[in-house]
Amino acid sequence: MTHSPPAAAHQATRAARESESRTLETHEKPDPLINVQALGKSYRTARGELVLFDDLNLAVETGEMVAIVGQSGAGKSTLLHILGALDTPSAGTVYCASTNVASLSPRQAAAFRNREIGYAWQFHYLLPEFTAEENVAMPLLARGMRQSDALEIAGNWLKEVDLDDRRTHRPGELSGGEQQRVALARALVTSPRLFLADEPTGDLDGTTAGRVFELIERLHLSHGLTSILVTHNMELAQRCTRILRLANGRLTALTDALQPAT
Repeated sequence: MTHSPPAAAHQATRAARESESRTLETHEKPDPLINVQALGKSYRTARGELVLFDDLNLAVETGEMVAIVGQSGAGKSTLLHILGALDTPSAGTVYCASTNVASLSPRQAAAFRNREIGYAWQFHYLLPEFTAEENVAMPLLARGMRQSDALEIAGNWLKEVDLDDRRTHRPGELSGGEQQRVALARALVTSPRLFLADEPTGDLDGTTAGRVFELIERLHLSHGLTSILVTHNMELAQRCTRILRLANGRLTALTDALQPAT
């Protein structure tokens, strides 16, 4: 049985990354996938300048799963937006996958996000008038992929998140946990290198949150992702490779995780 062109391309992308990883093992250590230097971010307000980040530095190696914690208002979501080319810094450099994301035009940033970034939010933001399969296919359709091919790949991703029997259901017919799994499939359908998640379990009950996080861990490993997760849940954060606290505009190592992702 032969694969359709998009399915073959999807497998070729994964094979190329695995080959690259094997090649790098025999050479010197590569640069971090994420490299942030002297990052600054400030806003003008009626009361003066509001400084979120001041000389913030961050390096994330390929394959890491990093948790970022901190109080509400510390700037965790803003940091993810900058890493994901959804916002621009006021100062410093932000390199992701060897691309200076701060220098991209809006059009270039959109193409970069579609190619390199998978993003999941606390709220799933699924389009209510479309089925689960159609929602997952949206990033591929944005690339200009033929609809039948995009839906085939989307259907395969719904199988990965254990929702094969929900592909024709609309968001309103799905539970909160099921909706978040659809959102995860949509975030990863383009085979990104970097997965960013902003409180991906924050709107779920404890049991469902644990199951969704287990799914994130499985997808992180099986697809060779580099993942950065913002969370208030320290129990889940401790399952990541390491934990960083964002406070007063800086990132500091909080503790080594109890169960590193390997």
